[in-house]
Amino acid sequence: MQLFPKYIHPEFRLKFLKEITDSKPSLSTVRRWEKATGIKVTELEVDIFEQFKQMMKSSRHTVIFTGAGMATESGVPDFRSAQNGMWNGIDPLSLASVDAMKHNRTSFMKFYRKRILDLQDVQFNKGHEILAQWEKVGLIKSIITQNVDGLHAAAGSQNVFELHGSLSRAHCNDCLTEYEIEKFLNEETCRCGGIIRPGVVLFGENLPEKTLKFASIESEKADLFIVLGSSLSVSPANWFPVDAKENGAKLVIVNNDPTDLDDVADLVINDYGIGEVLARVKRLLEVK
Repeated sequence: MQLFPKYIHPEFRLKFLKEITDSKPSLSTVRRWEKATGIKVTELEVDIFEQFKQMMKSSRHTVIFTGAGMATESGVPDFRSAQNGMWNGIDPLSLASVDAMKHNRTSFMKFYRKRILDLQDVQFNKGHEILAQWEKVGLIKSIITQNVDGLHAAAGSQNVFELHGSLSRAHCNDCLTEYEIEKFLNEETCRCGGIIRPGVVLFGENLPEKTLKFASIESEKADLFIVLGSSLSVSPANWFPVDAKENGAKLVIVNNDPTDLDDVADLVINDYGIGEVLARVKRLLEVK
């Protein structure tokens, strides 16, 4: 005999309904859970994605902000997850800092060579692809990203602000001459004699001022700001959604876990992957 609750607190309704639908229960089981939550499963899903669609349709300047969750859907490991975070058991200052580049070069090279070569086997996912398509037709204006994988550009996005740089590029640490990443992999030296290093922000460096300025301008111009896969726990990156909201933008957050800005967001989605969310909204936008 199965027992079903008569009432479920609103905070847990979405979680319970998602678990039920994922387990593919019988219709009678679904109906019992719907009675306990007071929400129809189909109505709940339509409501979430319909809201998202309407925000997209009414927006004149939509800005996307992406974090590690966008990349993990392509198989790129994040930095701090308990299971496979890149920094698990590692002091990042010993491998990914300015000091490491200058004084621990062998370990620095080994670490970044592995990261770069691993990324060569990674493909952009359907979420990246949809964002690139939306940019082409004018549905979104720009992408601000914390990621260094270069997957937005690979998918075709043009107006991308990479806050932490990109592992798809390299430059001289002294004269800033830009090079193909192969120059770094081959341990070549710049014409000026300087070290050729990956085009990412290392520990001990500031984020690029020009990129921060453009990202700030875009955030202030936005009337819809969409966060995809970021915990919004790192500054100054997490200032951008705050700036957008303070300037009157609608704020949408799609992330596996709660963020500090959920309380001020207009729509929060925790129970669906980024690619799935964007694909559903895309289908709704295409319905005539």
